[in-house]
Amino acid sequence: MRKLRYLILILFTISATNIVCAQSKITLKGEVKNKLNDEPLFGATIYVKELKSGTTTDLNGAFNMSIPTGDYTFVISYVGFLDLEKQLNVTQSMSGITFQLEESGQKLDEITVTGEREDINVSGMQMGTQKLDVKVVEKLPALLGEVDIIKSLQLLPGVSSVGEGSSGFNVRGGGVGENLVLMDKTPIFNSSHLFGFFSIFNPDAVENVQLIKGGIPSNYGGRLSSVLDVKMQEADTEKWKVNGGLGLIFSRLSVEAPIVEDKLSVLVAGRRSYIDVLSQPFLNDDLAGSIFYFYDLSGKLRWKVGEKDNISFTAYTGRDVFAAESLFRNNWGNNTATLQWNHLFNMNWTLNTTAFVSKYDYTLGFGVGDDKFDWDSDITTYNTSVDLNYAPSSRSSWTFGASSNLYKFTPADVQATSDGDVAEFSIPNMQALESAIYFSHEWKITDNIGIQYGLRLPVFMYLGEATTFDYNESEKGAGWAKDIDFSSAQTYDDWEIIKSYVTPEPRLSVKFGLNKESSIKASYNRMHQYIHLISNTTASTPLDIWWPTTDKIKPQQADQYSIGYFRNFKDNTYEASVETYYKDMPQLVDYVNGAQLLLNPFLEGELIDGKGRAYGLELYFKKKKGRFQGWLSYTLSRTERLAQGINNNEWYAARFDQPHNLKIVTFYDFNKQWSISSSFTYLSGTPATFATNTYEIGDWLIPHNPSERRNNFRIPAYHRLDAAITYKPKKNENRKYQSNWVFSIYNLYGNKNPFSIYFEQAVGRPTIDQPQYNQAVQTSIIGTIVPSVSYNFKF
Repeated sequence: MRKLRYLILILFTISATNIVCAQSKITLKGEVKNKLNDEPLFGATIYVKELKSGTTTDLNGAFNMSIPTGDYTFVISYVGFLDLEKQLNVTQSMSGITFQLEESGQKLDEITVTGEREDINVSGMQMGTQKLDVKVVEKLPALLGEVDIIKSLQLLPGVSSVGEGSSGFNVRGGGVGENLVLMDKTPIFNSSHLFGFFSIFNPDAVENVQLIKGGIPSNYGGRLSSVLDVKMQEADTEKWKVNGGLGLIFSRLSVEAPIVEDKLSVLVAGRRSYIDVLSQPFLNDDLAGSIFYFYDLSGKLRWKVGEKDNISFTAYTGRDVFAAESLFRNNWGNNTATLQWNHLFNMNWTLNTTAFVSKYDYTLGFGVGDDKFDWDSDITTYNTSVDLNYAPSSRSSWTFGASSNLYKFTPADVQATSDGDVAEFSIPNMQALESAIYFSHEWKITDNIGIQYGLRLPVFMYLGEATTFDYNESEKGAGWAKDIDFSSAQTYDDWEIIKSYVTPEPRLSVKFGLNKESSIKASYNRMHQYIHLISNTTASTPLDIWWPTTDKIKPQQADQYSIGYFRNFKDNTYEASVETYYKDMPQLVDYVNGAQLLLNPFLEGELIDGKGRAYGLELYFKKKKGRFQGWLSYTLSRTERLAQGINNNEWYAARFDQPHNLKIVTFYDFNKQWSISSSFTYLSGTPATFATNTYEIGDWLIPHNPSERRNNFRIPAYHRLDAAITYKPKKNENRKYQSNWVFSIYNLYGNKNPFSIYFEQAVGRPTIDQPQYNQAVQTSIIGTIVPSVSYNFKF
């Protein structure tokens, strides 16, 4: 009882202190904008010289701060803009303050996150978060000279891939389908072009990129491992702008145009590859006339309705096409449309409303005329969401929200034609509804102690029209496909609830500032995933399907705990951090041995309940100022799975388990015209399942794995060095045209990195009394040096 009284007394003292401080201070609220186009500047710094403290703006360019009355000098700064210094006599609370910054007119060289205060990694609440400036991405060496958002993320700690030619990325022991990828708040179900070599994000149309690996706020949900939040750029409201580039594999062009000055503007950006055009002279016979290209087109319309209302509309369409006229045809792509309305009620309350539709689909076909095969599949989601933000003071902010997603699944719509006769064997369509309410509170208790806590309450409903079946244990035992009980068939009407799940998700982050240069942070978050990317291959492919949680398939769950130490040195020139995490996954979807996943209407019989664990240590060191800059990241981690009947009921390494992950990135500016950059990557080899025995039957060798160990070997480690030189011609002050040339080399020392290894029987018959033998065959997607040159321009 005495301890309880002490606790109450401490809390009362803290609260009383805050009340006294609030009574002796007044509140200033306003926004920071780009003077040229009136665009809000996210992360701009407002610094008060006399107080030696300040704040930063939020996503809408707004700020909120409490200070005593008096005369102050305010310094407003933002990367790429001229500092603004203002003298203000503060005698009472003020709102509606607007600071307008002018662009500096030159491209800065700092490797910093656009708009972030230099010590945000120490002073901010968020941990496990990486933000990328597109200007930095543009300086990285890249395949065929084409910079890419997703590939750049893979140079950060805790992020990897299973190899070249693989789609997506893996974060802290999670699969590709466990990342929530957002484009202006709209989910993207396949973020890759050209089988993973490029992403769908055109850098000319991207404003900022944020990857959240831990301490995920409650307004995000639906995936287990991470959130990649990509905000698309808004167009200039006063003048035309054109950006573009010419490369060896594709070209790009973006145009910004004011429609109504200071009110309405539009940005349109497009890319198209021309591999098919360049390869035509070298194709013959059945491959003559083959097409192999990708394109994407994105646009954003922004309308400033008034001082308190902004409306934006974002649209995207993109496609990969891969076909040989008489042999096969395959194409896949995304289509999205997003409408957002932001409303400012007053100095304390803001409202953000979003509605979107997102669709991913693919087609696969063989043959023509009376003998052909066609397969279509897609997933579509419709969403509405509302976020209400309340900021009573600079030390406290609340977010309340609700969202609802309607999913439509077409796993397989298949038609096979033989001699003109058409046969259909499709998998029935499915639908589901995922809704959630949530809240979050960020409270700066003292100058050194902060807390952010919240709760997300998702409700998932698997809906009819559908017919369900029960599945019984197979005679082969656990780990093998279950037998279907057709007598258990039960039919549900359209929109009838088949199964529902309610799964609360608490979130918590705390920060303890040790001093102005260092802090300790810790976080916990629970996540659930209700739609599943079904794939049991080494790398996900465009033909993988999405499948909902059903009455037989449970939602996946992950609980992540993390703690880290963050430190800056020499006036924020150097940044360092150490983070460790443990992720417990008590419910995962796993696969039986030899699972048949494609065109299987009884897919649920091939899936089993599993669980997993992932843990690791992430080290990060970065130099942010000077002519020489860069970063080093190293991740030591393990990712394991466990499922009944698999691997003799013992833990085994997941297919994306990579214990060692080392990245070194460097930049050096010789002068204003010439600069060089490089990146080195080392990854442990990914696990694979190999046979340990063979049986010889006649002239044939039959591989066998009698121990039934899954992922019992690893392919060799992956390592690669890339380099690039950038040349910027001297700018003519009388011309607005700017350009640069990028000369790059991918895989500088020509390492033949293995993508996979398989075994085949040796060719030819051995001599008498000599046994047959199998030989290992290693496949490399890119096993040579790849030089390139690209030209970029803007005016």
